[in-house]
Amino acid sequence: MRTDAPMILTLLAAGIGVLAAVTAPVNGAEPQSGDVAITCTNVASGASFQIRIDYNRSTVDAHPAEISAGKISWRDENRWNYTLDRKSGNLTIILASSTGGSFLYDRCKLEN
Repeated sequence: MRTDAPMILTLLAAGIGVLAAVTAPVNGAEPQSGDVAITCTNVASGASFQIRIDYNRSTVDAHPAEISAGKISWRDENRWNYTLDRKSGNLTIILASSTGGSFLYDRCKLEN
């Protein structure tokens, strides 16, 4: 009877290594988790608003989001595309339309 236990253990160890690399802290900081409200301000008008990021569910305002060390991207029910730069706090909103669309630029106050 042949056993593939060494191969299974090797694959398991490799999988744990990949998981550790994906969840490792960036620049010595602890990975973020939980639900965080962030205030953003429109640089042109001065109007402010909040977004809610749920790191555990990978959502922003309950919309699915891609969260990486450098940015957070999501799309809302209007199909507007948002990209938040996690270093600078710059939030770019792309409003697609048949006439070419437009860009909005906001600044978000991120926690340290």
